[in-house]
This record gives sequence, structure tokens and C-alpha cells, in this order.
Amino acid sequence: MGYAIIAIFGVFLLQGLIMDLQRTDQIPFSEFEKQLDEGNIERVTVGSETLDGIYSEPVDGKTEFVTRRVQGDIVDQLEEAGVEYDGKVETDFWTGMLSWIIPLGIFFALWYFVIRRMMQQGGPGGQLMQIGKSNARVSYEQDTGTSFEDVAGIDEAREELEELVAFLKNPQGYGRLGAKVPKGVLLAGPPGTGKTLVARAMAGEAAVPFFYINGSEFVQMFVGVGAARVRDLFKQANEHAPAIIFIDELDALGAARNSQPGMAGGGNDEKEQTLHQLLVELDGFDPKSGLLVLGATNRAEILDPALLRAGRFDRHVTVPRPDKKGRIDILGVHARKVKLADGVNFEAIARLTAGFSGADLENLVNEAALLATRREADAVEQVDFTAAIERLVAGSEKKNRPMSEEERVRVAYHELGHAYLGLALPGADPVQKVSIVPRSIGALGYTLQRPIGDRFLMTRAELIDKITVLLGGRAAEAVFFEDISTGAADDLQKVTQMARAVVAQYGMTDTLGLIAYEDGQQTQGGLPQALRGRDHGDETARLIDETARKIVDDAYDRAKGMIETARSRIDTAAQRLLEEETLSESDLRSQLAPEPAT
Repeated sequence: MGYAIIAIFGVFLLQGLIMDLQRTDQIPFSEFEKQLDEGNIERVTVGSETLDGIYSEPVDGKTEFVTRRVQGDIVDQLEEAGVEYDGKVETDFWTGMLSWIIPLGIFFALWYFVIRRMMQQGGPGGQLMQIGKSNARVSYEQDTGTSFEDVAGIDEAREELEELVAFLKNPQGYGRLGAKVPKGVLLAGPPGTGKTLVARAMAGEAAVPFFYINGSEFVQMFVGVGAARVRDLFKQANEHAPAIIFIDELDALGAARNSQPGMAGGGNDEKEQTLHQLLVELDGFDPKSGLLVLGATNRAEILDPALLRAGRFDRHVTVPRPDKKGRIDILGVHARKVKLADGVNFEAIARLTAGFSGADLENLVNEAALLATRREADAVEQVDFTAAIERLVAGSEKKNRPMSEEERVRVAYHELGHAYLGLALPGADPVQKVSIVPRSIGALGYTLQRPIGDRFLMTRAELIDKITVLLGGRAAEAVFFEDISTGAADDLQKVTQMARAVVAQYGMTDTLGLIAYEDGQQTQGGLPQALRGRDHGDETARLIDETARKIVDDAYDRAKGMIETARSRIDTAAQRLLEEETLSESDLRSQLAPEPAT
């Protein structure tokens, strides 16, 4: 309605402009009489309302004129002046038609090429015009531009998916012995590990259409729209079979249903109808047609059990964070796009990036290239990768953030408390660097510790050592200053989580025995941890709190005792740190020279 009102006003405005353009040479009737008296008019065409004429001599560079006819006998005036004149047959039909057709044509074109396109692409009002249509983005093999050569670090998952590619290439031959390929494959793993990448690589290897859609795109405000989109998606895919349907973020659509509406993971009517339709479609198609459904999620534990049963998403492929060898391979894939200097050691980089996902490593290579470009280097060197790791872990430096001298001194001792214990305790990760330069993540200083390899198990002694190192900053403040500060807030949160895990998850205390009182998961069965309640009584909860606190208190006393024995060495290192603001591992070892831990 708003557009229609604007269009009507626009039509009348354009009509006025057209009429004005037609009267650009109009002169007053008095000017016509003046030129007539001076004998400067050669010929006149008389109309019912206007007079069109030609000058004998140009006036202001114009040879023609138009004027509005005034009441009177104009013919007598023309005959008296001896001017040749004639009449004309007038019709306003074409002028009126053009004055309407041109504006209407302009506004119709605006509607068709701008507003209609915008609505089709999901703009304002577009949802009403697209009810029941799938938003799946279809890209064929030549558009994916991805193959298994671009996938690294997930060899086990790749091996499981290669046989599915063989099926897509030859559905009849692959089932010659009666075997049936899974209808659905669930790719589960942490964010950034390459789930979408490997799905696109499957489509590229099999040279089949690739239907990509996000789980949240099915869920709309109108009940039944999501179900219609599911039907439309599978209809499109069946028409192009063999093909791959890839549903990213499947948990947005397939989270577990609960009996209590409104609870996390439960659904309203729209979400449940959409999930029901997906279950029906998964049951309804024949895998021999060459259709394969892939789903990806970061939270497989909250998916509805009906979605995961055999015959639907009946194969589960874990896509974990890469190990050391995988990280080396991934770095090699992403480094193809950058110019590397001689001597870049991917193995050394992989040792320092334990826990990084494939997306993190891609970002690392890009950050290293940016740092090398910023310092106007000819190629990316090892030092750029080291600086990029530090930037990703601790954030960018904020050298313009002002800190008082008192704060700088306190931060220096705080970080050296962490560093000294990290060097002295065998269960701690190696210390790479200590800095009192503020970082963008909000830290006034930091102690960079990175594991030198992949670890899958930790002993109780190692966990206690890590807790002790985390308490080193607060312990150093207590030893060297009269009062403590808020600088250990983040350390205390991590310490609390680790101590409770020792007690309630890992069963590492004699007080509570070999019972897991907490599972460590944020969600279970679709419910967040805060809503699930606990499986133990008040007395057990009190014992968990007391035991965790005793672990923390003992580690804090241990940290203070070790720092007291190294007081003079930490004082010396603090003076140097205040001067240079950053100390490397070799500098720290030479300054602190820790005694063996007790």
C-alpha cells in the first residue's frame, strides 16, 4: 500500500515534469505582441489555446516560440501585421497517453527489477511470497571447487566417507551383493574441524549436485512452513539424484523433544512438525536412487533419539580436532596459498598448536601472512607463525593502553608467579613467554604456556600441578605485596572448574570415592545443566564443595611456599621484565633457574 501511494504521487509528478518540458520555449503574450509590432514574426499557427510561431530574426538564440492565446480576435492582428498564419487540428490523445504510460512504465520497472527481486531473496515481505519453498543453495560439482585433496587432518573420517563417494558414482554396482548404503550420515565434532568442507569434498569427488541448507532455515514463524520446506528440499534432490543433501547445524532442527513445552531443546509446534516431516522424508526415500543425506552438528548429545536410530542417520562419523600429524597436513594445505620462506618448520608449529581446529590453523596461516606483509617481508617466516600463535591465543597487543607504575609492578610479579611455577612443576605446560603488555582480550599481562604435544590422559598429579600454576599469580601477590588484587579472577574460575572435576567427575579423592557426580556436559537430553538438577543429596554436595576447596587451599599453600623460596630470583626477573616488558623462555630460565619441585 505504501508503495502504491508513492507510485501515484510519482505518476502525477512525472506528468507535470513532462508538461513543463513541452513548454520550455513558452513566452508571455505581451512579448508576442511586442515582436508582432516590431515585425519580427514570420509565421504563426493558431490553436484553440496556444499560438506556435517562427521568428524572422532569432530572439535570445531561439527561432521558434509558443505562447498562450489570450481572448481577442488574433486573426485581425495577424492580418494587420501582414503575418502568414494557419490553423491546426489539435488532439491531446497521444500527449495524455505518453504522460501516463511513461511514469507507469518507470514504476512498473522499479517494482519488477528491484522490489520483486528483493522479496524473492528474503527481503521485507519475501517470506510471505516464499512460504513452502526451500532455501537450499544448489551447487554442482564444478561449483564446489573442493575435493579430498583439500581435506587433511581427519584421515579416519575421510576413509569412512570415501566408500559413500564410490556408491554415489556407481549405485547399482556398489549394491550388487545386497549391501545398502546408509540413508543418512551424521558428522559430529567441535566447531571448525571441517564438517562442511568434507561434505563439499564428497560432492566434488562424486561429481553430483550438492544441496546445502542450514537447520535454522527450516524453522519459521508460520506453523507448517518448515515441514513444507523439508518436502520441497527432498523433492528437488530426488529430481537431481544421485545427489547429496547437506543439513548444517542439524541441532537447530533436530534437538530432542521434551514433554514440557518451552524447555531448552523442546519445541513449539512449528519445530516439532518440521522434525516430524524430516523423519518421514528420511524413511520415505530409497537409498538405491543415489540420494545421500549428510547432517553436521557440534552438539550430537542433544539430538532427538528418533533422528539417530537405524534407517535415518544411521552412521555417525566423528570429526575430531586434528592430532600433530593432522595439523602438519592441514598447515601444508593452507600454506599453498602463501609464499613461504625457506626454513619454515610445520612440525614446530604443530607442536605449539595442540587443540587447534582446522579453521584455527587456516586463520593462523592467514594471520602469519598478514604479519609478514605488515613488516614488508618478501615471504612468511617462522617468526611470523610464532607471533600469529601468540596473537590468536592471547590477543593483539594494546601498547597505547595506559597503566600506572604500581599496576605494572603488580602485573609483573603476578605473571612471574605463574612462570616460575610453570618452569618448576613437572606436570605444567612449558612456558613460552611472559609479557606485561596489555592484550585485546582484556588481560593486563599474560604467561604463554603451550603443550609440546597431544595429550589424551592426565594424572591426578598433573592436574594438581596445573591448579598450582594457576594460583601462582595470586600467591605471588600475597608474598610480595601487602594486599591482593582482582587480577586473579579468571585464574580462580579455571581453578574452581578443575578442582570440582577432580572431585566430582574423575573420582580422584578418597572422600567421595569412585563415583561420578557430574558429567561435565553443559546439556544432556536437551536440557541445560542448570535445569537438570543433581543426582545427589545436600550432604554429598557439601562434601564436594569442601573437598574441592581443600584441593585448592593445599595447592595455594604449596604455590606460596615455592615462591617464598625463590623470592630473590623473582625480584631480579621482575626488574628485567619491567624494563623489557617481555621475556622469552630462555630469559626466564636464566633468571629464575627453578629448583626441583617438592
